[in-house]
Order: sequence, then C-alpha cells, then structure tokens
Amino acid sequence: MKNIGIVVLVCAMLLGTSTIAGINTHIFQGFVDMPVESTAVSLEFPTLEVREEGGYVIVDAGSDTLHTLNPSEPMMPYRTEVFTFPLGTVVRDVKVIPSEVKTVQLNEKVMPAANPAAFNMQHTATERYEGDVYARSELYPAAWATWRVGIGLKDNERVVFLVIQTFPARYMPSTNTLLYTNEIDIDIDYELPSEPAPAALDAYDMVIIAPSKFADGLQPLVAHKESHGVATKLVTLEEIYGGTYFSVQGRDDAEKVKYFIKDAIEQWGITYVMLVGGRHGGVAEPKWWCPVRNAWLDVGDSDKYFLSDLYFADIYKYEEGQPVFDDWDSNGNDMFGEWSWRGKDIIDMFPDVYIGRLACRNSYEVGVMVDKIISYETTAYGQAWSNRFVGIGGDTFPGDQWYDGEESVNKAIEYLSALGIEATTLFTSDGTLTEGQDIIDAVSAGCGFLDFEGHGNPMSWANHPPQDGDTWIGIDETQFIFFKNKDMYPVCMIGGCSNSKFDISLLNLLDFKNLSAIWAHSSWGPECFGWWLARKVDGGAITTIGCTSYGYGKSGDTDHDGIFDGIQYRGGFIDIEFFRVYAQEGKDTVGAAHGTAITNYLTKFPPLTNQIDAKTVEEWVLLGDPSLKIGGYP
Repeated sequence: MKNIGIVVLVCAMLLGTSTIAGINTHIFQGFVDMPVESTAVSLEFPTLEVREEGGYVIVDAGSDTLHTLNPSEPMMPYRTEVFTFPLGTVVRDVKVIPSEVKTVQLNEKVMPAANPAAFNMQHTATERYEGDVYARSELYPAAWATWRVGIGLKDNERVVFLVIQTFPARYMPSTNTLLYTNEIDIDIDYELPSEPAPAALDAYDMVIIAPSKFADGLQPLVAHKESHGVATKLVTLEEIYGGTYFSVQGRDDAEKVKYFIKDAIEQWGITYVMLVGGRHGGVAEPKWWCPVRNAWLDVGDSDKYFLSDLYFADIYKYEEGQPVFDDWDSNGNDMFGEWSWRGKDIIDMFPDVYIGRLACRNSYEVGVMVDKIISYETTAYGQAWSNRFVGIGGDTFPGDQWYDGEESVNKAIEYLSALGIEATTLFTSDGTLTEGQDIIDAVSAGCGFLDFEGHGNPMSWANHPPQDGDTWIGIDETQFIFFKNKDMYPVCMIGGCSNSKFDISLLNLLDFKNLSAIWAHSSWGPECFGWWLARKVDGGAITTIGCTSYGYGKSGDTDHDGIFDGIQYRGGFIDIEFFRVYAQEGKDTVGAAHGTAITNYLTKFPPLTNQIDAKTVEEWVLLGDPSLKIGGYP
C-alpha cells in the first residue's frame, strides 16, 4: 500500500466542526417567537488522501467521514449534518456551494463497494465488481450534497429533521478524474411556524393494542404501569375497527391500526405503542392476532419482503412543512416500503412513537410476559445481576485480523463500563465460548444485558473460532429449556440473520410449494429464536432486539482509521448504538433506546440512497415492552 495522490491541507479546523453564521441557536431547541429565515453553515475538511490498494484507489477525507457502500459503485467519502427544527417549520431550500474545486488525475479507478456480507449461517464470498457507473461520463456522486427532510422523535418531542449529506470529493469514471474541495458552504432557507404546534391532551404515555381475547390477561400490566406513573390505555383491535375512539380509516387492518396510532398521538399525546399478538395459524398466508406489515424491499437475498414493525412507528412524513400521514406506499400499488425493480416508495422511516411487540400466540404467553415484565420492573433495581453484561462473539467473517463479533461486544462494553456495569465475555478466540452450555451457564448466573454478535437463522445463533469458517459454536432453541435465570432477565441484543423472524411456524412445513426454501431458511420452527427467548418461562430474556430477515455487516478497515468497519456500518453499528444511547444519552426505557438508535442510524446513513441501510432499520424489531424501565424502578 502506498500514497499516490493528493494531500489537501486544511488549517482552520478539524472535520467534525462547523462555522455557523447569522443563526439563532434556539431553533435547535424548540419553538422561538420570531421566525428566522436562513442560516449559513461552512464545513471544512482535513487532509484528503488518495491511496492505492488492491488495484484500485481509496479516497479518504478524515476520521469523521464514512464511505458510500452501494455495491459495484465507487466508495466515496461523505459526512452528514443534522439540523432540528420545531414541528411546522418549512424548509424552503438548501443551497450547496463548494469552495475552489481542484482536480487530480488518478492512476487507478476508485474502488467499488463490495457485495454486502449477511449474518446468516452460510459462507458469503466478498466480491467487488465495477457496475454501470464506471462507464458513465457523469460525476459520482451527482452533487456536492444531497438533503432530505423528515419528521420524528427527539427527546420525546416530534420535530423536523433536516439531514444533509455532503461529499468533499466527486469522481468522473470515464476519465478517471477526481474533483475535490477544501470547504463546502451551505445556505438553508426556512420559515419557522408562526405558532407552536397544538398540544395534545397528554392523556396517556402508552397505548397497548391487542385483540379482545388477550384483554383480561393484560389488565394487570396496565395497573402495574399506572402505579409507576406510565399512563397506559388498553385498546382492543375490535374497538379500533369499530371506531370506538376515533373514526376508522385505512385500506386494511394494518393501516387502520396505524391511523389509530396517529389519532392517539394527536388526541392523547402518546409516546409508546405496544402491539400484542403474533401468528395463530395459516399456511401459505399466515393469520395474525395483531396485524403486521411486510416491507417489500428486495436486496436479492431471497427475502423479497420481510416483517417491519417500523411501519407502525413511522406515522408522519414531511410535506411543505406539515406532518402528513405516511402510508409507506407513495407509488400507490399496495406494496408497502417497496424498493425493487418494480418501483420505490419514498418513505420517512423516522420513528414517531417508540414501538414494541409481544408476539404472543396464545393467552398463556400473554400471562408469561405480563408476569415477567412486572417481576423485572419491581425487583431488578439495585440487584447485582442487573449490573452485569454478558457479551458473546467470535470471528463472524474469517479472513482478516478482526474478530467481528468480539469487536462489537468490546465496543458495547466500552460504553456500558462508564456506568459501572460489569462485563463477562464469551469469545471463541480465548476459549470462553466452546459450546452452548457456556452460554447457558453465563445467562443462568443472571445478567442485566445480553449481547449475541454473530450469525443466525430463525431457530439458532452461532459464530466461528478464529480463521475457521467451517466450525460453528452457538445455541439453538432446543437448549432454551436449560436456562435457569428466573427473575434475572436481561435486555438482549441479537446480532444475526432472521433471529427475530416472528412469522415462522411448524405450519410452514405444509407449504409444499415453498418447502425447499422454508427448510433452507430454517423457517419451520415453532417460534423464532428472539421471541422464544423473550417469552421463556422462568428464564431467558425480558426483551429481545433482532432482525426479521437477513442482517448485514462489513469486514475490514477500508478507510484505515484503525477502527474495524464492522462496528461503524450496518448491523454492527446499530446494535452497538443501542448501548451507546442508553449509556450516553440517558434513554432508560427499551423503546426510547431502540427508537433513538434508529433515528441516529437514519441521520448517519441516509437510507433512501442504500438498500442495505434501509433494510437495517426496517427489519430491526423490538420484541417486548417498549416502555420497559431498563434496570427496573427504585
């Protein structure tokens, strides 16, 4: 490896800072009396470096930038800037003006991004190839910056987000030329609302949505929540469909529920939504106690669609300064969250409520979860076990010096250790993880946090020993019976493919038309790994967070910043972000930490420019109570 290109020296300030002129900083905090019409932001960049690697060049622009990762397209550095405005703000225009643009002739082409690596239990070869972009005469990216406006939660308030993605360098593939700039000036024109948004009644903090069959079993949970100051309303699906509280809107049951959530936000002031109900039959077409929505985002991994509870959390999108209902079907073809060769829905994705689901298949499971939640919130506080973290990992993608899962676990520990949380690691590299019994023993001793980082399928989780892609060490659902951690239930993160695919069922074995795919994907178990772990009687977890389809990671250290890319991008980033949000941002409910991690991901990785980034947030489901107080109540 050698430096072959340019070094751009910027003396004024390091990347990660910006100069803001003529701005009332209160616009970033909430409503102000007098509208402010514009703000100017000047972004300066440190040394730009071009280096040769593997027959290509890599363009770096400092440690605070990331790289675009669209497969077969050039990896270009970028940085995002996020601005927050009061609800009702109209963003009129964003003008992007680069300073002096310089040009350099490259000796090699800019490296294309590799195909994404899935966290499934199959070997995935990393491949790079040059796509159609390399034959074009247009600059890539097409502009010095792109921007989008969305609506979502920030510190429990709904706000307008302006996310600007800036590119300090652009590439002309046909002539192998790089254009770059030292500075990008951004002018934002906007109008603040003349009046604050109307306040809701703040009647409730959380609404629980369930079929009437489960209502009696949920009443003790409602009473428990109320006793701890969480104003909670139990609403049955029959009441929603019958218009008991609000007029009924929506083309199907899922959309009716989403419209109800919108009304509950505006009329009751809710922040949390707990959906109660999983699958209860059906073969080719599953039947559900509580509606689900599939996102039709096809990245070519055999899942043309997948479950996405983010649909129920993303209520609003931005239109001319106003929050309007986001039906996830902008092209109107009844294929929600679509992104494939057929078309692409432009959706917001920012959570407007904190969402969680108890994927209960019967009343018995409802009772199990209600008892576990009440037990956890009333007994966990101050207990030694709740101050322990168990992290499990190995060499997820053998072939480089990084042990992917172990790097992820160690980063989570770095954040949690600042709170005094004690860590236990089970790693394949040091022999502390050799079989499933190691996991059973560690969890049975009690812990407040549990983190699996590796590969998965709907019924099991595993990882590799160092540099050994043929050996698998992990645990499957048949071993859950051996967990003996009654009343010591952890908040559990599951990094792996499809561990939270909560639509699997033994009935899938009767779907003979798709049987080979069902068997290959392990979608024929009684219940998925994530849900079974959560609803395990007298053991397991209190809540789990994981993927409903194929999760994705990244290997190596492409930008040579000394940090493993697998914890900076995709699933590796968002898993760790949950722990960082809890430790550093003080989000002490599971739903707030989960939802804020999604928001932070969306501002760092603009999702409508990369399918994997969109899928990462859409499939990342919380199976549990979103209002759960992490560590319990005093």
